[in-house]
Amino acid sequence: MAFSDEDTPRSTMLPPLPERMRPADLDGYVGQRHLIGPGSILRTMIESGNLSSFILWGPPGVGKTTLAHIIAKTLDRDFYQLSAVSSGVKDVRDVIDKAKSGSLFASKGSPILFIDEIHRFNKAQQDALLGAVEDGTIQTDTLLKHKKITVKETDALFRFSAGDARKLLNILEIVVDASAGRSPIVIDNKHVTECLQENVAIYDKGGEMHYDIISAFIKSVRGSDPNAAVYYLARMLKGGEDPLFIARRLCILAAEDIGLANPNALLLANACFQVVHSIGMPEARIPLSETTIYLASSPKSNSAYLAVDAALSLADKTQMAAVPLYLRNAPTQLMEELGYADGYKYAHDFPGHFADLEFMPDELKGTRLYEPQPNKHEESLKAYLKQCWPKYYSD
Repeated sequence: MAFSDEDTPRSTMLPPLPERMRPADLDGYVGQRHLIGPGSILRTMIESGNLSSFILWGPPGVGKTTLAHIIAKTLDRDFYQLSAVSSGVKDVRDVIDKAKSGSLFASKGSPILFIDEIHRFNKAQQDALLGAVEDGTIQTDTLLKHKKITVKETDALFRFSAGDARKLLNILEIVVDASAGRSPIVIDNKHVTECLQENVAIYDKGGEMHYDIISAFIKSVRGSDPNAAVYYLARMLKGGEDPLFIARRLCILAAEDIGLANPNALLLANACFQVVHSIGMPEARIPLSETTIYLASSPKSNSAYLAVDAALSLADKTQMAAVPLYLRNAPTQLMEELGYADGYKYAHDFPGHFADLEFMPDELKGTRLYEPQPNKHEESLKAYLKQCWPKYYSD
């Protein structure tokens, strides 16, 4: 049976261009020739079969996974892939245990384990693994020369692909498909921009750029730069980031980095989260911008963050510290007879609604976990604490 382009069965359709262009051997791999070219260190290691652990580092699309597949194929090894983001300790241990037991040794060498985003392994995952990987960066200019098309200008191609070879090939496919019927196909900046209509997201929510942009956003707010903060906000929104993810980050920033220097910041951030949840995009960009600018322009304090972390650490070490009897609840007569709640002073019965009473366990008396920081609001808190607790907050 013959099929036209319109009724070609889905099972016979060609895979995406990046997959069709994926090199199958080291000679077809583009970039880092000093590492994988003839006579190079990595190539010599591969050809000798004496493969050691190494790290492949680089932004999304530069060919890290492709190179790992090529190495496994070249050495005729079983290939296994894990993700530091989605794979747990059990997944790591399962693969390692199988390798140790020999159940994976169907090929002529030990299997190759490729771990994506290994730098995001937590401590438990790191403890379950002893291995790492090495560098491989693709030169997009060389990749373009592999296509049988006339490339007059490359600025737009490189700008939209942002150094990601997969995006470059996807963009190239879009442009070529949009140029069907033209002969020859000439690619220039105007033609690329027209074909893409500026809708190709270069943010890459699932990859390294996602973490870079949100990191820059957080640090810009923390660093009191509203201009950079709202710029990175725009980068995230243009890239299709979930606005609720951004709103949650703003709530965390308000509590962690602004904190008691401006308690209203957390109120605004929480209100922003509710509004964003209610109205969605594109209107959500406005309260997100308002909150971002407000937080970036607010005085900063991490005293609450430091205090609770110090308290958590102290609590770990003093789980058996006894609560003073006068602070304990006394719901039964026996507890009353044992002295529970005896000696407690009700603060509102005293001048200034304060009673001088020790609230810490005996062995922790005098412990200071909250350290007021030098800003207008916390200076007033410190003045009150000095008045109440001169023996603890006199300095």
